[in-house]
Amino acid sequence: MPMGLEIDKKSTALVVIDLQKGIASMGRNLVPYDANTVIKNASELAESFRKNDMPVFLVHVVPDKRAMLNVLADDSAWSGPAEMPPDFSDIVPELGPRDNDVVISKKQWGAFYGTDLELRLRRGGIKTIVLCGISTTHGVESTARFAYEMGFQQIFAEDAMTAMTKEMHESTINNVFKKMGRVRKTSEIVESL
Repeated sequence: MPMGLEIDKKSTALVVIDLQKGIASMGRNLVPYDANTVIKNASELAESFRKNDMPVFLVHVVPDKRAMLNVLADDSAWSGPAEMPPDFSDIVPELGPRDNDVVISKKQWGAFYGTDLELRLRRGGIKTIVLCGISTTHGVESTARFAYEMGFQQIFAEDAMTAMTKEMHESTINNVFKKMGRVRKTSEIVESL
């Protein structure tokens, strides 16, 4: 049985991964939650954080073929269309960004590698992050693994993230996230603020 959830408002930030137009448009192919549900729940979290004067970090990937990793892999990484739509990297309007939000641009799956996210969190006195976004098994998990190794406490908003298959989502939730932090529903997190 999960322990109660107490959130220190002075040292906790929300980190939202890849809720941007080009990725959210894949919504019909995502499970167990479609993109609209994930966006709705992430937006609810963001509004609660903002009302409590808590930081919101909106992370989006800005594809750049010159900066992408070119690894040899059995299952080739998604390369995207030859020409990205001009609004591919725009944060979905439901999320903002709002005036005090911090927008982090990344080139890889995780939000820490090659960005100033860690520096901004540490300078802000942040010890705990609430993490959500698309996809559970890629951007969110990669970010979570870095955060764990960097010593951040983590709370995972299970219904504010999703993946390509239900099995992939549940495997990451049960076999990775529950070992690195606390997994909760959006409503439980909001009630704790």
